[in-house]
Amino acid sequence: MPLVRTSLYGGIGRLTLADPGRRNALSRELSDELCAGVCSLLGEDARVLVLDAEPPVFCAGGSLDGLIDRSTPLAASYAGFTALAEAPVPTIAAVAGPAIGAGVNLPLACDVVLAGESARFDPRFLDVGIHPGGGHFWRLAERIGEQGAAALVLCGDVLTGPEAVTHGLAWRCVPDAALPTLAETFAERVAGRSPELVRLAKATLRASRGLRTPDEAAAMELAAQEWSVAQPYFRETVERLRDRIRAPK
Repeated sequence: MPLVRTSLYGGIGRLTLADPGRRNALSRELSDELCAGVCSLLGEDARVLVLDAEPPVFCAGGSLDGLIDRSTPLAASYAGFTALAEAPVPTIAAVAGPAIGAGVNLPLACDVVLAGESARFDPRFLDVGIHPGGGHFWRLAERIGEQGAAALVLCGDVLTGPEAVTHGLAWRCVPDAALPTLAETFAERVAGRSPELVRLAKATLRASRGLRTPDEAAAMELAAQEWSVAQPYFRETVERLRDRIRAPK
């Protein structure tokens, strides 16, 4: 049985962690399957990726057997969330249940995190005697600030789904039963737009992190804007909107 199930419909690629018996732990095999799933869906022209997991645990972090077995390089467990982080299309994590240790890296690698009320974000690296890896500190501090990263990793704090929204780790929190529908709504909005334009907008958003002034940002966005208004999609979309506005009530 696959450890990560994939499906593609309407431009929406879905990746489901499917090893609930081992709490969806990031074994070498699961991480490799996640990486392969991301690459496969992108190769099939997925316009957006949605990551979720079979309950009750979203991801228990690194496989304990894998951590003890020093024959497996630690970096091997990074393949899955690195593929997510590097995806050129928008990525959405739908987190229900605990995300523990390296399991927190998975939603951190995604552009948008949606949480169910059962979600728990618990890095817990130091509790098992290991230093965070995979860029965990950087990604976490980028979302919730250096103090937040210190509170979770150094002091052992845990964020619930609603608290994750308050602190910026997640965008919305809904009852678990409503989470799939919310993720689907977000994904459908992405898939219904020009894929080239969405990819360019995501690339601009990422590149903006390295800019220092509003003038640099404006110049980058102007170049992207000028490209977008030269595309047939732009004219077709604007004309459709104009006709709808002008239509008799």
